[in-house]
Amino acid sequence: MRHVTESVSGTDRSAPYPPAPGAQQHPALDLANSAITLPGGQHIDLLGTPAAAQRWLVERGLAPADADLRETCAGRLRALRERIRALLASRAGGHPAPTDALDAVNEALTLAPAASLLHWSAERGLHRSAAHPVTQIVEHALATLAADAADLLTGPDADRLTACGSAPCNRYLLRHGRRHWCSTRCGDRARAARAYARRTGRTEET
Repeated sequence: MRHVTESVSGTDRSAPYPPAPGAQQHPALDLANSAITLPGGQHIDLLGTPAAAQRWLVERGLAPADADLRETCAGRLRALRERIRALLASRAGGHPAPTDALDAVNEALTLAPAASLLHWSAERGLHRSAAHPVTQIVEHALATLAADAADLLTGPDADRLTACGSAPCNRYLLRHGRRHWCSTRCGDRARAARAYARRTGRTEET
């Protein structure tokens, strides 16, 4: 049985890995990696509760500390994560993009205007301000994450996108050179597995 645990944040000491290469530049990649599969059938969801999802957004500047996220909003964030993961998998694997994932990301893109709109008031005169009111914090966060996902998947970093090569890790990263691991821990585990396979192979031959 899979044991489900939760970390309060991507930088908390209880988080199993540091951010994968590229995740600090692309919040959408960081979002995709917020559900982590660990050895031994363990799973950590950094968005598993409304409080955890709020911390995740606050730490990345996508929500104020007093946002008071509810489960409905956290669920929307997790749903977008799965659609972005599907698009990352298709891009990294060279497969057609799933239509439902494209539709979900495009819908999120339209939730909040990208530009600050022009307003007038007696106190301030003409001025520009963000188009989303406080009541649309989640919509703005989803739109920002969807926009970053679109930039990642169509920009110069897209060719560097790859899945971590150390099973059972399910994280994605931007490849640097020949590195296909999201962390030192995953790299050590992959090397140990190869060494074990070589040893057992030689034993069988003798």
